[in-house]
Amino acid sequence: MAEHLDLHTVGDLLHHYPRRYAERGELTRLADLPLDEHVTVVAQVAKAAMKTFNHGKGVRLEVVVTDGSGSLTLVFFGRGAYAREKELLPGRRGMFAGKVSVFNRTRQLLHPDYELLDRESGADAAESFAGRLLPIYPACKQFQSWKLTKAVDTLLDLFEADTWQGIVDPLPPALRDVRGLAPLADAFRKVHRPASKADIEDARARLKWDEAFVLQVALARRRHTDAQLPAVARKPVAGGLLDAFDAKLPFTLTDGQRTVSAEIFDDLATEHPMHRLLQGEVGSGKTMVALRAMLGVVDAGGQAAMLAPTEVLAQQHHRSITEMMGELAEGGMLGGAEQGTKVVLLTGSMGAAARRHALLDLVTGEAGIVIGTHALIEDKVQFHDLGLVVVDEQHRFGVEQRDALRSKGKQPPHLLVMTATPIPRTVAMTVFGDLETSVLDQLPAGRSPIATHVVPAKDKPHFLARTWERVREEVEGGHQAYVVCPRIGDTLGDEPQGEGDTPKKKAAAEEPEAEKRPPLAVLDIAEQLARGPLGGLRVEVLHGRMQPEAKDDVMRRFAAGEVDVLVATTVIEVGVNVPNSTVMVIMDADRFGVSQLHQLRGRVGRGSAPGLCLLVSEASEASPARARLAAVAGTLDGFELSRIDLEQRREGDVLGQAQSGVRSSLRMLTVIDDEEVIAAAREEATAIVTADPELERLPELRTALDALLDKERERYLDKG
Repeated sequence: MAEHLDLHTVGDLLHHYPRRYAERGELTRLADLPLDEHVTVVAQVAKAAMKTFNHGKGVRLEVVVTDGSGSLTLVFFGRGAYAREKELLPGRRGMFAGKVSVFNRTRQLLHPDYELLDRESGADAAESFAGRLLPIYPACKQFQSWKLTKAVDTLLDLFEADTWQGIVDPLPPALRDVRGLAPLADAFRKVHRPASKADIEDARARLKWDEAFVLQVALARRRHTDAQLPAVARKPVAGGLLDAFDAKLPFTLTDGQRTVSAEIFDDLATEHPMHRLLQGEVGSGKTMVALRAMLGVVDAGGQAAMLAPTEVLAQQHHRSITEMMGELAEGGMLGGAEQGTKVVLLTGSMGAAARRHALLDLVTGEAGIVIGTHALIEDKVQFHDLGLVVVDEQHRFGVEQRDALRSKGKQPPHLLVMTATPIPRTVAMTVFGDLETSVLDQLPAGRSPIATHVVPAKDKPHFLARTWERVREEVEGGHQAYVVCPRIGDTLGDEPQGEGDTPKKKAAAEEPEAEKRPPLAVLDIAEQLARGPLGGLRVEVLHGRMQPEAKDDVMRRFAAGEVDVLVATTVIEVGVNVPNSTVMVIMDADRFGVSQLHQLRGRVGRGSAPGLCLLVSEASEASPARARLAAVAGTLDGFELSRIDLEQRREGDVLGQAQSGVRSSLRMLTVIDDEEVIAAAREEATAIVTADPELERLPELRTALDALLDKERERYLDKG
């Protein structure tokens, strides 16, 4: 069990819950079996036949089992087939486990393991299964579900004999009573050995609460500890840099931007570090909110650092921030404003002289704002007085890196984390539970709507031809276009980590036809377009393997209107802002995730002209991949899409990305469906931790917390 299922202790086994339950009178639907997956089915033998092959030298037993919805063939080769033939008689029922494959258009299990449920010779086995729901456990080839059932049965029998001594119940009795939850021992008994469906519901309700509550207590303690840390209060001063900046803004802030700014300035004015997550749709003006916070901190005598996940994005932020600030970004320089400050860029690829200059500006305090990549975290980088850290695109930035930057301040700096990936409320409470959340859901005035359409390239090739005509029309109308591909090119492989996520392999695997060819590549597509349908237009490429200077040069020329069509990888997914680009074509769109498509789409329609996004795919119409693309085409609401994305992916991926220490603790809880449980658990956890931060009056909860947070996970949470 330890080797194949990562189950090491009695507790691990008790927490290894059944995936589903089969009833003796109700059969699993064989019609819905997935190919290439290891399954356990409960079915009845319909017929069995011994056949010969290879001129009578070889034998095989073919057993057809059925459940009314469909049938499945079990195949056994060799001498062992004769023993199976005597057992697997028509009318016998059993549990069969194996990997589903197809032979001659018939689904089959090759040499499956099985356990007969009504074997005359084993009355005990039949009785143990009689009259109850059969738990089907998450299992594997080396350790089948019924072996787990027997192991758990052994445990439950031992516990019954020992009246469940030693089971630590993490929920305080008062909380259990108020919420009407079963005791933990009952929940274990009911989840593994249910007498009815009501038992399963009772057990699930209780065990979900355990997971939600213990996790929320961990996060509440994290928040409580953070609230005790000292920080320098940073209050903007009247008539300073922030006021000067606001006075020269050519537009008014949205209500949302004003509200969120007020929340941030309230946090900055306290003597405890701010920990705030700022979520906002692509183009909702998060950078403006972050910049105003940074200017407020500079006014208060501190410095602000903004971290971006890639050099392209750091350069883009530096460019847009210095443009927005104008002479205010030239403090201490000739022609600079009196109350201005210096805004410096610090990246790994800078020349030695420029880097030395930037480092000097930071340590003397000459530079109030620094924008950079991971290079900001290196030991050599010293600040005069770091007051605020802004982290852009949190999900691409490691916790340890965030922590290293925090330690640059004399006291812990305030922290603002920004993401353009909308996160459902429950995920925010679970994954970013130690951060307060602000949401920008209004688009600034003047932003245009984006029309999105799926282009079925295989079924309707003329649609693809029309796609390139549309691109040409937009360019002739004075606009620009993006073409996004999953890969760089055969000789260069995929994007390096951190330069835009490589598209999900899972998405490609859903489509057998998609697997037959590699994903389309930037270098190939750019060449085909320049020679063919977009001949005569200025086509350039951009990808993560280019030298930083070359990347910056291409982006500058694209922003200046000197490039008509930019063929790129997902390196343009975040932060690239070219208002004149109105159309985006995403090749092999089915190979990208829902949230990623939404992010990419946000690069167009950033000016006054309407945006158009075309999702090109060869996936067949009835496939899950096409359903995913239809969902993206159907709504511009990032929060709705993030729910769809989460429902389609395993939750562990989502939690694992941001909080790997939490992943394995969610066995029963699903963050989308159990919103009420999570919200209620957060409330209860906050109240308990406020009253008793060290949990001295709740030793059982403390024990459960220690089990959830081993040293490694504790460190992970500690790093925020």
